[in-house]
Amino acid sequence: MDRTRIIFITIIGLGLCIVGGIIAFSFVSQFSGGQNGEGDGSQIEVPSGSVLVTLASSNTKRNWLDQVTAEFNAAGMTTSSGSPIVVDVSHVTSGGSMNAILDGELQPTAWSPGDQSWVAQANETWRQRNNKPIASETCTPTIYAPLGFAMWRPMAETLGWPDEPIGWDTIVELAADPDGWASYGRPEWGQFRFGHTHPGYANSGLLSMTGFVYGVTGQTTDLTAADIYTPEVEEAMRALEEVTAKYGRQAPALLELMAQQGPGYLHAAAVPEADTVRFNVERGDELTFPLAFIFPSGGTIWADHPYCILDNADWVSEEEAEAAAIFRDYLLAREQQALAIDNYLRPLDSSIPLHAPLSLENGTDPTVTPDTVPPLPSPSAEISTAVIDLFNITKRKATVLVVLDVSGSMEGDRIKTARTATNEFFGRLDPNDKVGLIIFNDNVTTLQEPTRVGDVVEQLTQRVSGLVADGNTDLYDAVCFAAKQMVKQQQEDLEAGKSRLYGIILLSDGEDTVGSITENQMFATCLPANAEADGVKIFPIAFGDAADQDVLLRMAQVTGGRMFSADPDSISNIYLSISAEQ
Repeated sequence: MDRTRIIFITIIGLGLCIVGGIIAFSFVSQFSGGQNGEGDGSQIEVPSGSVLVTLASSNTKRNWLDQVTAEFNAAGMTTSSGSPIVVDVSHVTSGGSMNAILDGELQPTAWSPGDQSWVAQANETWRQRNNKPIASETCTPTIYAPLGFAMWRPMAETLGWPDEPIGWDTIVELAADPDGWASYGRPEWGQFRFGHTHPGYANSGLLSMTGFVYGVTGQTTDLTAADIYTPEVEEAMRALEEVTAKYGRQAPALLELMAQQGPGYLHAAAVPEADTVRFNVERGDELTFPLAFIFPSGGTIWADHPYCILDNADWVSEEEAEAAAIFRDYLLAREQQALAIDNYLRPLDSSIPLHAPLSLENGTDPTVTPDTVPPLPSPSAEISTAVIDLFNITKRKATVLVVLDVSGSMEGDRIKTARTATNEFFGRLDPNDKVGLIIFNDNVTTLQEPTRVGDVVEQLTQRVSGLVADGNTDLYDAVCFAAKQMVKQQQEDLEAGKSRLYGIILLSDGEDTVGSITENQMFATCLPANAEADGVKIFPIAFGDAADQDVLLRMAQVTGGRMFSADPDSISNIYLSISAEQ
């Protein structure tokens, strides 16, 4: 064989190896990379002949599952045919992963959302489309992560924690009291300020608001949709939403904000016990005061994080379903259940004694059990729909100003995806929200003053669809102009007796290049020195690596907003997250 032929064959062989490697990597990464920008699983090696179990799991039990999965993979477990089992976990939000699975964008072997309510919704939708549920067997609970309130410890103790019962009725009375904390002898704390995740996007939000309805009605079972729409419940939820200054897609983000902004920003947030204790233990040095976790006295949802084997989906084989069941049984073994406590979770087995970190010292009462705080039923699809609907009816409406960078560096895929994602965002807004649009390059131009969404969304969508990229980047002037416009809007609303939420969405892919005002001028004259719960929040989107992320992050921090990093592939999901913030 001549030299040229040998070289040719060698090159072909190397090419096939590379292609094979890419295919093998893609097989694992299609799950691990995180569809919809949600997942953040590992990229693990899967030996030839192994059965891969991909698990989409809610974020709350992340640390525990990572530890247990590593031990399982090291144990050399096999299927009945002798195939080695490898488990790969991606950590997702419950609602986002459910929608991605139903749409076929996420195809795990098993799914573990935060609560059975998500399973009920998924099975109902799958049954409508395929005449069968997505999982043939009942989804098995894995651990308990009860829901309640994280409150600054001095405030919780003022309400009587841990000895006195504190329920949703206590929170509603405090929210509706015009004297606020002065009624408890602490006028310096002002009006009560609350936070909870959006029930349409987050497990903790849906369960918290369902628990709220149970608490207000005084019921512990047999809740109906009609019970949710009563004037009593609507009035109570309206009072709560009037003092709710922060939403979002994930409970840890609320605690992150409390850590950053301190007790003057939010006084309490509806979150899982696990997140509260974790913040006290791992982030205690950053907290002004320790947090206390309050179990609502009338009952709470002891979220049990079910494990569902999606064997009715055509992407799950029989052997994969078998392997997923073996991993499920491993999770439920006493040794793994005991590990849950070390990771701030409660084991299903009540005979396993609780110990630190689940302790009063770390902010929770280990003596509380489902016997002392009644477990409330997980919401059915009907109840979930009604809870989300009432929330949308009663929440404060938002005034949102979208500020888009249309400088020359946005040309190509960036401006195309920005146009599409922005219009999708407009479609998610409530018709009674207000929306405005500003664009900037060498100049700052108002395309739409803040106006009721239902009146302008169609023409605004057309304007965005025609945007082109050109020129330089007058970033600081655009931020100042937008901030002043929103402060004016807020003042006009206050004079008219209206209470709204205010947010600026700022999308930029580069640094300020015009220099009409300086960075220091912008922060000194246009933005607040400290965030206020009811102030104008900025949600910057750093669109690409060239964006000035340090400056954008500082904008978010001083206003109580949140910064996001995006590229053309993730921008739609970033806008979805911002939808949950407002």
